[in-house]
Amino acid sequence: MQTPPRTELPLTASASGCGCCSTEATRNLRENDAGVEYNLEGLTCGGCVASVQRALSALDGVDAATIDLVPGGVSRLTVTGSAAISAVRDAVTSAGYCLTAS
Repeated sequence: MQTPPRTELPLTASASGCGCCSTEATRNLRENDAGVEYNLEGLTCGGCVASVQRALSALDGVDAATIDLVPGGVSRLTVTGSAAISAVRDAVTSAGYCLTAS
C-alpha cells in the first residue's frame, strides 16, 4: 500500500515559517526581574536541558539559563543577562530545539 502524497504542509502554508523560526515566537516573551522567559519545545529529559544550557552558556551576555522541564511539552526557559533574543534563538536551534509562541 502506498501512502498518498501530502500537498498541504504546515511549513509551506504559512508565510511566517515554523514555530521555531517565526518572529511570533519571539514576540511573546515575558521579561521580569529574573530575566527573559521563553517557551521551549522538544525537551524530554535532563540531557536535553543540559544541551540547551551548554549552548546558551557559550553565548556572550548570558549570565544564567534555567529551564523548567515539561517532558514532551512546552518547557520554560529563563535567561538572565544582556544576550540578544536572536542569539538565544540561534543557540537553542543549534542545540536541536525550538522556541515557540505561547
